Amino acid sequence: MIPDFVSDLRNVVGPDFLLWLPGVVGVVVDEDQRVLLQRRFAVGLWTPLSGILEPGEAAAAGVVREVAEETGVQVVVERLVAVTSSPQVRHGNGDLAQYLEIVFACRPAEAGQSPRVCDDESVEVAWFALDALPPMTERMRELIALVEKDEPQAYFAAP
Repeated sequence: MIPDFVSDLRNVVGPDFLLWLPGVVGVVVDEDQRVLLQRRFAVGLWTPLSGILEPGEAAAAGVVREVAEETGVQVVVERLVAVTSSPQVRHGNGDLAQYLEIVFACRPAEAGQSPRVCDDESVEVAWFALDALPPMTERMRELIALVEKDEPQAYFAAP
């Protein structure tokens, strides 16, 4: 779902203006070393859970909200993993955007939560073993791999 503030901006600047938006990515790994993924309606590939922050929203609170909105799974944020920027993307509705991605390692708040599709962005949500990931971009695999490394410092691209 497109946040209201983005729709309001698009009404002013149109779809061809590149919007730079703050986003969060939650790489949720459970006690069985499975990662929670969604298969996005727009692209058909699997990804970690992600979304746009609302104005004034704290990043960690935003990732908790996004995971719950998309899967029904309640999570706890464990650590900041990376700060990256996405490639430019032209969405199915024609909007041009690029995202500052704040990537978090998360775990389920309670064991045994069953994910379900809770919005119109996903066609499937499921747990996958880290060594048996479904079709996804190499970039998404790299974000998951950063969580698997379990390093104490966050990753960022050096200038």
